[in-house]
Amino acid sequence: METIAAISEYYDRGGEVDRLHAGRGRLEFLRTQDVLRRVLPAPPVRVLDVGGGAGAYARWLTADGYRVRLVDPMPLHVAHAATIDGVDAVLGDARRLDEEDDSYQVTLLLGPLYHLPERADRIAALREAARVTAPGGVVAAATIGRYVGLYDTLVRGRYPEPEVRRITDAEIVTGVHQPFDQDLFTLAYFHHPDEIVAEFAEAGLTGAERYALEGGAWLFADRDRWLEGDDRTVALLDALRSVEREASMFGISSHLLTVAVVR
Repeated sequence: METIAAISEYYDRGGEVDRLHAGRGRLEFLRTQDVLRRVLPAPPVRVLDVGGGAGAYARWLTADGYRVRLVDPMPLHVAHAATIDGVDAVLGDARRLDEEDDSYQVTLLLGPLYHLPERADRIAALREAARVTAPGGVVAAATIGRYVGLYDTLVRGRYPEPEVRRITDAEIVTGVHQPFDQDLFTLAYFHHPDEIVAEFAEAGLTGAERYALEGGAWLFADRDRWLEGDDRTVALLDALRSVEREASMFGISSHLLTVAVVR
């Protein structure tokens, strides 16, 4: 529970409620949606959205015809998600799910692995996802890239600050982002792109495939103009889709989505 306590201050500010609706959060959302719509079994099937936040993904999954239960450790998020028609939202911890074995056809971890700096906790969350997902079902997990902090602080112009530089240089080596400045982020783990497949395998999820979500587009100075919902947005998504499985994109993308079928 120490991890949950560490991230509560950050998420209790409410920023997650709207984060995926603007800027690079919008790009993350659109690309995650794009990949999931191609890899998930067709609705109606049961989806467990673990660490589903305020319900940004649950909302469109329900609209697409999926039956969604959202689990999140933050009461504020659960309260928001519970207002979405068709979404069953409850408090819970990704490492200890209060769900029956084989009870879902899809389990999503689109946030929990961000905040589990201990490898054993990440494996526990993935094992729980595998446990509650029926054979032939899909487990999909999002991870933050190891070098996001470096590029983010460079883009913001904050990398030269001594404390920012110290934390950023350390996280490149360890993957652990220390929550010294809530304007940057809270306690987090930034995966090296090669780590996540091994973690999936240790949890019994073999044959995992990775997708680079944003590639280098999250660094675009005019990113918002590309996300206005016109032909430019379509072109950007097409371009990112064309290189989403290219291994050289995994290190620059701010997020990876890793997907496995439960055997």
